[in-house]
Amino acid sequence: MVRRTKDEAVETRNQILDAAERVFSERGVSRTSLADIAEAAAVTRGAIYWHFKDKADLFCEMVARVTMPMEGAPCQLDQSDAVDPLAGVRTMLAGILQRAAGDAQARRVFHIVFNKCEYVDEMQPVWQRFREMQAGCLARLEQGLTAAIASGQLPAHLDAQRTAVGLHALVNGLLSKLVMDPDYMPLESNASLVVDVFLDALRGMPQPPVNKPVPRKPAPAARGARAPRVKAVKSAARLRRS
Repeated sequence: MVRRTKDEAVETRNQILDAAERVFSERGVSRTSLADIAEAAAVTRGAIYWHFKDKADLFCEMVARVTMPMEGAPCQLDQSDAVDPLAGVRTMLAGILQRAAGDAQARRVFHIVFNKCEYVDEMQPVWQRFREMQAGCLARLEQGLTAAIASGQLPAHLDAQRTAVGLHALVNGLLSKLVMDPDYMPLESNASLVVDVFLDALRGMPQPPVNKPVPRKPAPAARGARAPRVKAVKSAARLRRS
């Protein structure tokens, strides 16, 4: 009997979290009340307060149970790619996109966190988690690009840090596009091709031109200074004729 009660409690908790996920996605966090979630979950508000302190606690727990595309295995560099570090970068970026394409729940929570939530004080734990997630992914991306430059796979003049920021922004943009319009492009099958477009561009990136100093033109003489010189030249010519 006790076992059944525990199982029922876990089931009710997950039922509430599932409902919160749906309603937050449809209405946004600030416009959703606990009464709305209770109605969607077919439970009482008391049941919600039994499992969660308040809406912020419910929101944080909803996010905590989902692994984001930039967390875990897809956002790790394979140490076996030391000989071919650029392949590791490619696998990492494509893996993030493929995971997002294949995980509807992760896409939904990603959408809520980035597009449906205002980060007031009580939501800071979620925002801190996502900041750390983004920073870790960016650092590993820069590490892989630095290795690819050192191995000659990318041009020596390429700035690894700036390039990492650009590729990271590319992935974020594609993830946002995916959650807003999942039918635009099937990333599950096109992720590697999309990544290749940008990596190929990096391989052939020309060295930026050296900015040569522009020669300074001599300052024109003042008007008053020209007259005596012209007068002196004319005087010299008259003396030669005489």
